[in-house]
Amino acid sequence: MGQKRHAKFQNSKSNIPGTSSVKFEKVIEVDNDEICDAVWQSKFVLKNLQHYAIHPNLAWYYEPLKSTALQRFLAQNRKIRSFMLKVAEYDQDKTLLILTNNPLPCPIDQQGKDMAPKYFSKELPLKESYQHKPPGTVCLPLMSQKKKLRSGLKPTFPVTLLEDPTSQREQWFRFSTDNDFKSEGKYLKVCALRKQKKMYPQLNFASVCKRDMRKDGSGSNPFRHLEKSAVLQEARIFNETPINPRRCLHILTKILYLLNQGEHFGTMEATEAFFAMTRLFQSNDQTLRRMCYLTIKEMATISEDVIIVTSSLTKDMTGKEDVYRGPAIRALCRITDGTMLQAIERYMKQAIVDKVSSVSSSALVSSLHMMKISHDVVKRWVNEAQEAASSDNIMVQYHALGVLYHLKKNDRLAVSKMLNKFTKSSLKSQFAYCMLIRIASRLLKENEEGHESPLFDFIESCLRNKHEMVIYEAASAIIHLPNCTARELAPAVSVLQLFCSSPKPALRYAAVRTLNKVAMKHPSAVTACNLDLENLITDSNRSIATLAITTLLKTGSESSVDRLMKQISSFVSEISDEFKVVVVQAISALCQKYPRKHSVMMTFLSNMLRDDGGFEYKRAIVDCIISIVEENPEGKEAGLAHLCEFIEDCEHTVLATKILHLLGKEGPRTPVPSKYIRFIFNRVVLENEAVRAAAVSALAKFGAQNENLLPSILVLLQRCMMDTDDEVRDRATFYLNVLQQRQMALNATYIFNGLTVSVPGMEKALHQYTLEPSEKPFDMKSIPLAMAPVFEQKAEITLVATKPEKVAPSRQDIFQEQLAAIPEFMDLGPLFKSSEPVQLTEAETEYFVRCIKHMFTNHIVFQFDCTNTLNDQLLEKVTVQVEPSDSYEVLCCIPAPSLSYNQPGICYTLVRLPDDDSTAVAGTFSCTMKFTVRDCDPDTGVPAEEGYDDEYVLEDLEVTVSDHIQKVLKPNFAAAWEEVGDTFEKEETFALSSTKTLEEAVNNIITFLGMQPCERSDKVPENKNSHSLYLAGVYRGGYDLLVRSRLALADGVTMQVTVRSKEGTPVDVILASVG
Repeated sequence: MGQKRHAKFQNSKSNIPGTSSVKFEKVIEVDNDEICDAVWQSKFVLKNLQHYAIHPNLAWYYEPLKSTALQRFLAQNRKIRSFMLKVAEYDQDKTLLILTNNPLPCPIDQQGKDMAPKYFSKELPLKESYQHKPPGTVCLPLMSQKKKLRSGLKPTFPVTLLEDPTSQREQWFRFSTDNDFKSEGKYLKVCALRKQKKMYPQLNFASVCKRDMRKDGSGSNPFRHLEKSAVLQEARIFNETPINPRRCLHILTKILYLLNQGEHFGTMEATEAFFAMTRLFQSNDQTLRRMCYLTIKEMATISEDVIIVTSSLTKDMTGKEDVYRGPAIRALCRITDGTMLQAIERYMKQAIVDKVSSVSSSALVSSLHMMKISHDVVKRWVNEAQEAASSDNIMVQYHALGVLYHLKKNDRLAVSKMLNKFTKSSLKSQFAYCMLIRIASRLLKENEEGHESPLFDFIESCLRNKHEMVIYEAASAIIHLPNCTARELAPAVSVLQLFCSSPKPALRYAAVRTLNKVAMKHPSAVTACNLDLENLITDSNRSIATLAITTLLKTGSESSVDRLMKQISSFVSEISDEFKVVVVQAISALCQKYPRKHSVMMTFLSNMLRDDGGFEYKRAIVDCIISIVEENPEGKEAGLAHLCEFIEDCEHTVLATKILHLLGKEGPRTPVPSKYIRFIFNRVVLENEAVRAAAVSALAKFGAQNENLLPSILVLLQRCMMDTDDEVRDRATFYLNVLQQRQMALNATYIFNGLTVSVPGMEKALHQYTLEPSEKPFDMKSIPLAMAPVFEQKAEITLVATKPEKVAPSRQDIFQEQLAAIPEFMDLGPLFKSSEPVQLTEAETEYFVRCIKHMFTNHIVFQFDCTNTLNDQLLEKVTVQVEPSDSYEVLCCIPAPSLSYNQPGICYTLVRLPDDDSTAVAGTFSCTMKFTVRDCDPDTGVPAEEGYDDEYVLEDLEVTVSDHIQKVLKPNFAAAWEEVGDTFEKEETFALSSTKTLEEAVNNIITFLGMQPCERSDKVPENKNSHSLYLAGVYRGGYDLLVRSRLALADGVTMQVTVRSKEGTPVDVILASVG
């Protein structure tokens, strides 16, 4: 057994020769205090191991005490969530004893006398049922307060081996590990962990520390240092005789590991290893054979001539060993292509209806994969799949239903018949019920049927199923149905309310997450669950608590806001940043719902802004405060003050520039704008180049709008001209020269509103201009306009971090390139605007057609997206003939060559705009689709040789005034209004007798004119009888267009419209269309 070595735990003052001396002391840093506790001297040695029938149960001696400094420390530091581990091997009995803050098996008494036993008695260990109990009295010395240490250091338990000169001081959080207690089975590990979890429920106990894994490899990945070349060299053992199953298994495992880690295998080396592996079929070892099946599936795509194992797999597939048959089917289908599938068709049909459930499921799942290769062959197995669907095995029934659905999913009538058949029969598989619910839900969404449909009745009946997963699936399906009323939602919400009180965390999470989605569209339907949701706020699972509080924020009343904010404050510091973002977004939605509560929410958000957190968390808070500032004039100054305080110590450049932009936009309009100058100029002095440039732009906006601040701003801009960065100097020089002119029109053009064109479009146009030298100056009107930004509140955030995506080309840029590639459209000039798609047919008709209107300076291009939904017809030479009013002229039609089944095609029609009447911008076009039909076989898709002409009448197509106007955002409408001037100003008054509210009038005007509301004038204040609406846009040809509409409510709505532009045509068009 070798020389025995005693383990000794002692304080630093005692050292007994002949023993390994270990110094163990606890150091816990709390608020700059160091708490040290030296464990008293004690000996614990196990001898006479030959007397032990089982190893002594040491776990019982390591039960954590209920009143230790550790518990007090954890109570004060609630953010600590996990403890690292440290082990020390005890050579004498090959047991891993622990260095721990827990009491030793038997500490010394108060008089200092060592009471530790040398060994257990001979009689007791022989009784296997005996479990040792911890000593009745256990004492630890009081903690002593010592020197002060630096703040910010993490609490540690230092452990140092004094007599080992090679040891290094390492710091660990300490609790017992998997190897601390070596005894019978796994009981002791479970026992110790259970006690620890009971004593410290807020901690997660890991088994082995990462640093320990690096030292002794305990619990680490044995394949972390694998090399492909070495593994392939080892694979030569496959050719040896006799076969060593154990070694071959290990090598196959290595190969699979490398493949799943993304290691690239060359075709030659993969093929060599594959052929060597095929020799392992000579072995009858079951585990080795199944590992071969897995390897075949993984190497099927990278090896050549894999069909060499077809005969071996077919033999196993049809053999008597059931354990081989299922995996063999899956492997065989992985290496089979469309030409070989018919050779195994007979075997697959037999396997689908096999009595062994694993074989039947394997065949059915393989059939799903084979549909991608040869759908027509698999389609012949439908009878066998229907027979399997009546199986008593839940998985076979589920897989058979999946095969049947995928075979028939393109035939809506066949799917409906299948649903009727299975919904009327009693299924044994809960998984099959879930699939039926999803299929029924999909049909309901496509057909837009309401609660009167039998399919809806089936889904609602599943709410009373005995399986919880079926109940939840049915509730989720009802909730996600479009246009669902509160009456239809009621049974689903009631079921979810019951799930909220379930003892299963998964059910509680699913219920509250689904209720959270319901609350976005139907908050009143979830109000009945508020009491259950409030109980979930204190749930130990913080994900559930977070979703509960965010749901309450959406459904709660205005009077409950203060109470909810207090409840959020109690736990928001304990959740991760991802969940904090969800909470902040819920608060933002609540601000929009109850704007009068902005002060309470602003205080809460400002406190969160001061806490530590990542970029996404801080950005969510900043966005929420910005939305409050923009939508609530009363909270503007408070919000700007909080943001100014934040940028004083902001490490995120994106957020700092965003806040500076807001200060430049909103700050000059506050009663005391000068108080923000200090915060902005501090950024010029202290921050990086991007933030300094943004600060210069913000300063210029203050000088442009406040005459009394202009002299000071000019001085600051002159200082910025000495900056080390080119961008900062250029901005300062530019703004300085503009401001020195003291002209409002220049300020509006170059400081307030900026460019309205597309930057990528301008880049392309400038590049094209340099390639083709011309004496003409560059025309800014040849550049496509930038689309007005659309601000949408995110409904739900993903908790998985994603990589930043590259900027995708805009929809306008894509259309511009597509149209420029057509010779007939090359000379039309730049694309001005593309409309949203307009449907010209119903979704259920045999042909589906929609139109996109592309507007140019003097022409319209109608793009018709056509889809043939008939599988027995092939359409050729498809065109859409339009019949316009007298003033429009059709120039040409570009046909779609052919339209096969479910394959979309595009045809175009070019129309010239009227020249004689510039105000005649609206019109109606009757449309007819003309084509040549060739009948074809529905199964093979082969068309007939001869065809015949046919046509299909479409719905009329409307061209309105909004098609000629592009939305443009003017951040400072007043400056833009003065810049345009009153040369072509016109004003008229209209009566909107059918409109009853100001909100309705505002929405109708914006929709009709297709212009961009400015200064947030699309929001009508409550209890107001009058309102001013400001709209901005660009008319076809590049002419700025501004509209000021003053609305008054009295027996309908009276509207006074004032229109300004630099040309007379856009003004006349607006007034003529409104009149």
